[in-house]
Amino acid sequence: MIEQNVDVAVIGGGPAGLMAAETVAGAGRSVAVFEKMPTFGRKFLMAGRGGLNLTHSEDFERFAQRYGARADVLRPMLEAFAPADLVAWAEGLGQPTFVGASGRVFPKAMKASPLLRAWLARLEGQGVALRTRAEWTGWTPDGGLLINGDEVVRAKAVILALGGASWAKLGSDAAWVPALEGQGADVAPFRAANCGFDVAWSDLFRDRFAGEPLKNVALKHGEAVARGDAMVAGYGLEGGAVYALAASLRDAIEADGRAVLEIDLRPDIPAETLERRLLSPRGGQSLANFLRKAVKLSPVEVNLLREAHGLDLPTESAALAAAIKAAPIALTAVQPLERAISAAGGVRFEGLDGLALRDRPNVILAGEMLDWEAPTGGYLLQACFATGVAAGRAALGR
Repeated sequence: MIEQNVDVAVIGGGPAGLMAAETVAGAGRSVAVFEKMPTFGRKFLMAGRGGLNLTHSEDFERFAQRYGARADVLRPMLEAFAPADLVAWAEGLGQPTFVGASGRVFPKAMKASPLLRAWLARLEGQGVALRTRAEWTGWTPDGGLLINGDEVVRAKAVILALGGASWAKLGSDAAWVPALEGQGADVAPFRAANCGFDVAWSDLFRDRFAGEPLKNVALKHGEAVARGDAMVAGYGLEGGAVYALAASLRDAIEADGRAVLEIDLRPDIPAETLERRLLSPRGGQSLANFLRKAVKLSPVEVNLLREAHGLDLPTESAALAAAIKAAPIALTAVQPLERAISAAGGVRFEGLDGLALRDRPNVILAGEMLDWEAPTGGYLLQACFATGVAAGRAALGR
């Protein structure tokens, strides 16, 4: 067998793995990255198709809370490589950024490919060995890394950044789970995150309005509220505002078989103001025309009210205003993992020593293979980069 020695071996060439490699190389240590796919950063490039939302500009305390149950464990890593650090890093690669109206941060190029090209060039300039079509297939009896089954890599530290279980065709297929469970890792089952949900639409609504947006709405589930846009799909609902509540909606469906999502179609207009506008004489207008003129409801919004409240909508102004402010939609199922933008689950932090496997302390984990989740909006990439930096720094101590 071919043998290779390196200070640090990184398995996985996505954002977390490449950032870990850059951190190690920046300290003057030798590092090699092994990626099983033909090219690096495939999921990163896919994220860039929508504009590459790198991070978010909101207050850090609010930012950190976006990680829900994992906010406390991720906080030190997010503080050590914060949104401002990610922006400076991108701009250091010649990719200026801007803050959008929603507070999200994007490169001005609005795509991932220029950033990735500049990054790979810099890594090569730092002496990082970049290997594609190089699949990790396990360990040798004496602790070496098997690559493609016929090559052994020996390293002082190993960083695994193998991804989660969404977008399997891009390389994140969770095929690593049995190998890590065999080394004592505690792996939480993968579940869909940032995903759509099934709704039992009427045939008429589905056929007419699938693909129509719900613009600038407020969605509420329990005490959680998300503002933004949603999209009517043939199967149900999807879109950024839905994804922001996906974790609580998914958990409710798993516990109770359904979740009720309340949609406020006019979140910027108080109920009292709506009520006054709805007091104007209706005359011979249809209800749809009246609502279009009085409060500018679109056809999809009017018919969504009927899906939520029944075909016979109230005509009294206060009741109609209340219906517009809270349209309950029953979600009956979660879209499957293969359709999800990201996944919840992965190696639980409670079973790790920092980011390292307890049974193999020289093996350090990063990125989406760890058990955390976050909504879209820059939070996913920020945590991948931040855990990559943390893993790289941990490797330097091995």
